[in-house]
Amino acid sequence: MSYLCTYISIPQAEHTHAVVLSRPAWLWGAEMGANEHGVCIGNEAVWTREPVGEGEALLGMDLVRLGLERGDSARAALGVITGLLEQHGQGGPCREDPKPFSYHNTFLLVDRLEAWVLETAGKLWAAQQVTEGVKNISNQLTIETEIALEHPELRSTAQAQGWWNGEGEFSFSAAFSPDNPPARMELAKQRYRGGTELLKQHNGSVTAEVMMTILRDKASGICMDSEGFRTTGSMVSVLPRDSAYPCIHFFTATPDPSRSVFKPFIFSECMTPVPRVISPQYGPEDPVRKQPRFRSQVAREHDLYKAHQHALSNMETDQEAGASLQETLRYLESQCLMDIGALLRGEIPEEDLGDLFFDCVDTELKFYQ
Repeated sequence: MSYLCTYISIPQAEHTHAVVLSRPAWLWGAEMGANEHGVCIGNEAVWTREPVGEGEALLGMDLVRLGLERGDSARAALGVITGLLEQHGQGGPCREDPKPFSYHNTFLLVDRLEAWVLETAGKLWAAQQVTEGVKNISNQLTIETEIALEHPELRSTAQAQGWWNGEGEFSFSAAFSPDNPPARMELAKQRYRGGTELLKQHNGSVTAEVMMTILRDKASGICMDSEGFRTTGSMVSVLPRDSAYPCIHFFTATPDPSRSVFKPFIFSECMTPVPRVISPQYGPEDPVRKQPRFRSQVAREHDLYKAHQHALSNMETDQEAGASLQETLRYLESQCLMDIGALLRGEIPEEDLGDLFFDCVDTELKFYQ
């Protein structure tokens, strides 16, 4: 049985895991997400010395979803992604536009016990296991000599291309970073340094609230809202080492976290579907499915997105009302954080919070009205 991803079909797996995804509405994959086993994956675009393939293959965002669907640990998901990458390659348009725009990918993969960074260049890849401290990625290669796993032809390719002389320690980023990177990669250096510094300031005391604050930071460029780019979705996960406690995943489901609410999601056997954060589907008539692709546009906004954008417009014209709404929304978020804290302290049974994401979305929509 085959399985249609954004552009190509691949063999289906015998078993897949339940997932929750934050994704661009037009494609099959995801920018970030989690599965029922507490595995979380996110990806970033990157350009390398390896040329970006012109043909359609798996998108990095497809690989995020496939890793979550097929991996019951961060290490297993890493194996899923690298195996599919080597077999099918990566490539194809990475935005809903007829103008070509493609790239390679870097990934963060974590579970309750382990954390990995996976960086790719075409079908080649290197992985670093993060065992202490903090780590972030941002549109550039970051793995130097701390390589725990790698493609078997990684070093021989680098040497054959003259990117490494075969002597001394091998640095993946030194060998594969492009000589003339795109301007957006230069801007990414600022975000990377800013993110690293903000994380180091809280090293040893990183909480969900801290991560939300970092994701809302505009000075570093982490929270983007300029030059045609906007942070369109954000996610924070709490992964207790003790499996007796559930993993909690906070999603905004709306753009610009500085103006959005992080809402907690917990996997549950009896959770209520939340259709108001699911974008419309167009089947075979979707412009991404019809050849040639992207020759038309369709409305993809879900209900919460539309309400959020309408409220944003009103907030800009009536600053006093906007400030009051923002205060109310942050109060909603703080109450959710208090409930999650009580859950993790064993003060609230898990089944009492199974519909918390549904309730938060419903409440947020009412505040926008």
